[in-house]
Amino acid sequence: MLAKKTSKNQLTLPKEIVGNFPGIDLFDAVIEDHRIVLKPVKAIPLNTSLEGLREKIRKLGIDENDVAEAVKGARN
Repeated sequence: MLAKKTSKNQLTLPKEIVGNFPGIDLFDAVIEDHRIVLKPVKAIPLNTSLEGLREKIRKLGIDENDVAEAVKGARN
């Protein structure tokens, strides 16, 4: 089966292919042996409560200085 690349470099996948992945809207694209390989990804919502976000930030080791540097970099 062919997948067409659009003028915006997007791929249109055939219904016969995506029909095998019900409920999947995201695919991780990687290159393996000069081939594009799509791996289905099931998005799981993160805990969006403020405490959940703070816990995630703590686990990542991000502190106030990191945030300030990121904002400074984004503004440049």
